[in-house]
Amino acid sequence: MSKRLAVVVAHPDDDTYACAATVVRHADDPSFRFVLVHATSGEAGEISDPTLATRETLGAVREEEDRRSWVTLGREPDRHEWFRYPDGSLSHVPFEDLVGRIEGVLADERPDVVLTFGLDGITGHPDHITCGAAATVAFHRLRLREIPGGFSRLIWGAVPQRTVDRWNAWREEMGEEAFDPTRMYHPRGVPDETIGFEAEFDLGVARRVVASLREHLTQAGDLDTMPEEQRIESVRRERGVIAWPVWRPGDRVLTDLFQGLD
Repeated sequence: MSKRLAVVVAHPDDDTYACAATVVRHADDPSFRFVLVHATSGEAGEISDPTLATRETLGAVREEEDRRSWVTLGREPDRHEWFRYPDGSLSHVPFEDLVGRIEGVLADERPDVVLTFGLDGITGHPDHITCGAAATVAFHRLRLREIPGGFSRLIWGAVPQRTVDRWNAWREEMGEEAFDPTRMYHPRGVPDETIGFEAEFDLGVARRVVASLREHLTQAGDLDTMPEEQRIESVRRERGVIAWPVWRPGDRVLTDLFQGLD
């Protein structure tokens, strides 16, 4: 059985959060192929330390941080595409152009599973939402063309509401403001019963993911303020909504992206 995964995201570090643990799980499987697409280089993002980058160099620095994150994890993508559309303005790019470029990569690779953002973009970021919408259109166009092999499953990364509630409890303990789902960059929880993919990983994998995330030095954030136990716990699970094939609450919850694809 082939295990071809394509991950389509907007910014550097979106990918690490989305699929790093799954990549570790399958890293040594000769049938596993990992294709990664970044729509932007994240040049409009945070600069946590002015010695790390300038506004002019941030895009290149973040691309290098992303490369190092996969080296640190121990499994680099087999193919890595940077589209370098303007960060923060992906919704202004002609939609068909974005769909076409994603479609071109997916047509070449014929992945079994495509992982991207859903309708909420997880954090409400317009780039996330646009990227996910374009990847979804590209996936279905290729699926309907009945290209031999691939396009068996589309997953939208998601956070169950129970997890957001737990994060907010941690934040309250630390005296921090709770996440507000109406604000950009704050996580949007989806109803727990809509989660169709939920994989849990051991502590060794979680520690590798945390080490990988630490390579995104310019984007230091909540992960660095968490106690170590909570930091590890926050990356021990990857979850998503099964956008294709049709999945309904009560159906079997997948514990691996490739589960059942024979």
